[in-house]
Amino acid sequence: MTAGTSNPPGIQSAVSPMLVRLAGERATGALLRDHGTLYLTDGRVVHAESPAAPGIDVLLTRGGRLPREGWEEAVDRAGTRREVGRFLVDSGRLHDGELEICHLGALFDAAFFALSPGSGPTRFRYGVAHWIGPVRPVSASSVERETVRRRELLDHVWPYAAVDTAPVVARKPAPGQAVTRRQRVLLELADGVRTPVAIAWALGRPAFHTLLDIRRLAAAGLVETPEEPAAASLPTLPAWVTSVSGDPDIALLRRLRDALEASL
Repeated sequence: MTAGTSNPPGIQSAVSPMLVRLAGERATGALLRDHGTLYLTDGRVVHAESPAAPGIDVLLTRGGRLPREGWEEAVDRAGTRREVGRFLVDSGRLHDGELEICHLGALFDAAFFALSPGSGPTRFRYGVAHWIGPVRPVSASSVERETVRRRELLDHVWPYAAVDTAPVVARKPAPGQAVTRRQRVLLELADGVRTPVAIAWALGRPAFHTLLDIRRLAAAGLVETPEEPAAASLPTLPAWVTSVSGDPDIALLRRLRDALEASL
């Protein structure tokens, strides 16, 4: 299915008319765009992933909450049943609340990039489900509202989007200028090579929050702002992802993970 050019009568969308239409149809499947994928069940968003956003596995393992081998065991034992999230809770590795909070963070983070302007044609594959399994679905309207809110917040902090995709170059603080611990961690990785997205992956933090931190640093004069707008360079999904079967296997899950990480 290819995205249409207009919304159904009476429905307006600031982000994705197709997402709104699928929600209205209570569709189940995967909404694929160049910068990410949203998974729907009965019209509600149950998961999202993007090569620009560290996934729930990165947030859990690099954040120190879950050993990497614990995540890999969950994928090995429950991935083909699409019950990875349930396995993590039932095996005692995570509490329900921990899983929900981390999953919602990863979902909204990836959706922000997947629904970015100019993300290319939109395609929908009916019946496809994600191997993480049900955690906490959210409405399509909530995803749209949060995406718009995040765009507006970034522009309010520092209205020069070139810093989002350019390598981050640190500047020395002005005499007497205070730098927080969180800012120092980011500045230590601002080597003129890493972009904000690469820094987010290195730290295991949500990519949007890293973009926001970098814009705050730019507003404070602690990182350089490119003189010319940087060309949009968000990582895109590999072309083969659109042909992924609705029946996952472990090798395929790991191939997808490796492809997302290699896109940086």
